[in-house]
Amino acid sequence: MKFIAQINIMPQKALLDPQGKAVTGSMKNIGLPGINNVRIGKHITLEVEAATEADAKQQVDDACKKLLANLIMETYDFTLHPSA
Repeated sequence: MKFIAQINIMPQKALLDPQGKAVTGSMKNIGLPGINNVRIGKHITLEVEAATEADAKQQVDDACKKLLANLIMETYDFTLHPSA
C-alpha cells in the first residue's frame, strides 16, 4: 500500500527562533502589528510504500528521528493518509 505523510518540523518552544523573530519584526513594518510570535519551521510531504499503516507510521517516524529533524533543537509531528 502507498501512504502520503505530511510532516511538520518546528523549533522547540524553549529555543529562540531568529528567523521567526525577524519576520515578527517585519510584520509591524508592513502594517500588520497584530501578528506576533511567528515561528518558522519546515513542512515535508513524502510517499511511503508499506504493508500496513502501522509499518508506514514507523518508517516515517524513523525518517524524522534519523534524518529529517534535529531532535536537539526541533520537534515534529505527522499525519498519514492512504495514497489515492
